[in-house]
Amino acid sequence: MEPSIQFAKKYLEDLLSFFGLNTDVHATSEDGEVIELNIPSTHLNGFLIGQRGETVRAIQFMVSSALKSNGHEITRVNVDVAEYKKQRSDRLAKTAEEWVKQVQETGTPYEVRPMNAADRRVVHKVAADAGLVSESVGEGRDRHIVLKPAE
Repeated sequence: MEPSIQFAKKYLEDLLSFFGLNTDVHATSEDGEVIELNIPSTHLNGFLIGQRGETVRAIQFMVSSALKSNGHEITRVNVDVAEYKKQRSDRLAKTAEEWVKQVQETGTPYEVRPMNAADRRVVHKVAADAGLVSESVGEGRDRHIVLKPAE
């Protein structure tokens, strides 16, 4: 296993043990650019995920920062707790398909509520697969997507 992946896995396991959770984190890097860390389902799922996934994003940031501080090659990290992010992404993709259908039927642009970068990525992919134009507009927490019919 690559040193970056080993470090990230150990760092996250140590962090979890601080909260009294001794568990084995599943670590992979399929593309060599992003380390995928999966925490299995436990009694602390809600605590680790946090409100709208904010805690899991903070954990992700901490692991990424630790990798950068220690000079590792791979510093991008995706942390998932009990497949929360995967399920959320699947639900969002279904909702995005409804938005896409609405734009295709009406021919008018649709402004999606502000969302984080990972969620915007999912919506952009669904729109591209359906042949729509999607554009991120706004700054910071107000950044959102506008779906438009293809010219």
